[in-house]
Amino acid sequence: MPLDRADVEHIAALARIGLSEDEIATFQEQLSNILDQFELLKQLDTSAVEPTGHAVEVNSVMREDVPDEPLDPEDTLLNAPRREGDLFRVKAVLEE
Repeated sequence: MPLDRADVEHIAALARIGLSEDEIATFQEQLSNILDQFELLKQLDTSAVEPTGHAVEVNSVMREDVPDEPLDPEDTLLNAPRREGDLFRVKAVLEE
């Protein structure tokens, strides 16, 4: 599917990039080749191919989040600079 000069200029305008005359000719050829490849892909029968989120299997590098027993409130507040009962006392962040 060959693109013409106006198509390339329109794509460049959408991408907000300026192109020289040589770049317009180069991109006209390259973008036309890319569209030709998509035309070939459209001819393939993919009815038996299961949809996937990724082309390859993705494994998480994060550890599993395993809940643990909560900390004792008294141990948690041991190093608090200021406390009020079982709560941390902090400076006001917002003015009223």
